[in-house]
Amino acid sequence: MEHKTISLADQVFENLENDILSGKYARGELLTESKLSVTMGVSRTPIREALRRLSQEHIIEETGKGSVVVGITEEDLRDIFFIRRKIEPECAAMAAKNRTDDQVAALREAVEFQEFYLGKKDTEKIKLMDSRFHETIYHMSASTVFSDVLVPLHRKIQKYRKASVSNKSRAAASVDEHRSIFEAIAAGDEEQTRKLFSKHLENAYNHMFGME
Repeated sequence: MEHKTISLADQVFENLENDILSGKYARGELLTESKLSVTMGVSRTPIREALRRLSQEHIIEETGKGSVVVGITEEDLRDIFFIRRKIEPECAAMAAKNRTDDQVAALREAVEFQEFYLGKKDTEKIKLMDSRFHETIYHMSASTVFSDVLVPLHRKIQKYRKASVSNKSRAAASVDEHRSIFEAIAAGDEEQTRKLFSKHLENAYNHMFGME
């Protein structure tokens, strides 16, 4: 029984987090336990737990009337990219060093699916495969610390990533960059992987803030 309660709370948390970070709930919108309970079709207990966790992540703020959506601000976004640009290239280099054949195959599949969905102009699927690509690299690094830091950071900017992949030229460039990164990782070239990943993040940052 306890396991089922925890699983439901986790599911509610993930759904709410996704709805907030994807922009379904706008910044400043008020969320209440009663409203969310009806919307999500669950009792208030897992809603309460999810809101508590979201508050700890500073995605919402508690008020006397309910929880106000904070989401991710531009300042947050810049800080997230600052962290990612410092450590993600190193994480990718570790992936090149510690890669296994199965992991290389999984990374190849993520790139090939991105290329396929790019041709189909399916932005939602491109975004999903983008997440798979990055998270596969995090796990390939064999560092739980890097994974624990980078997975939630990458998830938090999903609204902005969706806007990015909706831009045809940037989406195509990003997929090409992923292909080059994959090839460097598959070859075990740590320095080239680090260099390509740094450039990939620089390009993403410049596009996101209109600097290109």
